[in-house]
Amino acid sequence: MSDVAIIGFARSDSSITTSGVETLVPVFEQALAQAGLGRQEIDFWCSGSSDYLAGRAFSFVNAVDAIGAVPPISESHVEMDAAWALYEAYLKILAGEAETALVYGFGKASAGDLSRVLALQLDPYTVAPLWPDSISVAALQARLALEAGLFSERDMAVVAARDSGVGAGELLGQAYLRNPLRTHDVARVLDGAAAVVLAGGERARRGRADRSRPAWITGIAHRIDPQGLGERDLTTVPSAALAAADAGFDGEVDVVALHAPFTHQELLLRAALPDGRQVRILPDNGQAMFSAGLSRIGAAAEEIMSGRAETAAAHATSGPALQQNLVCVLAAAETTPEAER
Repeated sequence: MSDVAIIGFARSDSSITTSGVETLVPVFEQALAQAGLGRQEIDFWCSGSSDYLAGRAFSFVNAVDAIGAVPPISESHVEMDAAWALYEAYLKILAGEAETALVYGFGKASAGDLSRVLALQLDPYTVAPLWPDSISVAALQARLALEAGLFSERDMAVVAARDSGVGAGELLGQAYLRNPLRTHDVARVLDGAAAVVLAGGERARRGRADRSRPAWITGIAHRIDPQGLGERDLTTVPSAALAAADAGFDGEVDVVALHAPFTHQELLLRAALPDGRQVRILPDNGQAMFSAGLSRIGAAAEEIMSGRAETAAAHATSGPALQQNLVCVLAAAETTPEAER
């Protein structure tokens, strides 16, 4: 295989049960219905979730109940946002080990003390023992960028106003949550799930007359910056720039879906990613744990599948202060040698 497309996408609302099974079942059904596939036609399943957030080992095994015990399946899992599970499934299809794949992510952020749990991803010797919450770490990054003159608090408010419908001036009148971040600068953290269906080559083209067109993946890549907060310049995002270059993203797309948990991080990402023609940025209504990045890819693909865009790019992040970044470029038209022939 040398071409892979997204042919189905679905996500849940902000409700999720303890196990996640009851939430995943309808999400699977919606994504498979859009793809025109039955559950038994999926060759490979890959999920993204977190055992330490769930508070139990192998928490993803319980979610496999949503798939069904019979027939046996080929399944894998990543301990991070499901955007990285999509990357694994993409490679699985490219390697010829599967023709179709369903990628899903789920998380129940309300199950515990999220800010305390997320401190466990920080440097275990010098930072994690201080138990800084995730919003405070982001506030440190925002303060450094403001002091460097990269943008202003009003610029951050404009980002929030775009999606909220509230004027930037009114937002700036609110009290700080963690200086310099106000409530509108911090995305809502949700319980939820999402699923994306992938297919390779001819399987993606087959039987599309009565369904949405495929969103072909023309490039996808991810990079990582050092974990230590003092080991990198928090006002730049080199891993995002490198991932974009590796994925072939030149900025010339119709829409972009950014995974930015904080308003200042959107501004940092926009500075790091190629600046092409004026593009439409897809709104993000909240950060569902471990499916937010996958949902950004799904949302970008949905623009192509629905005919609202011809090209799109999606971004996902993981880790503190934009430490890890993935970029996926999508198009309605194939650009592979197979398509040219």
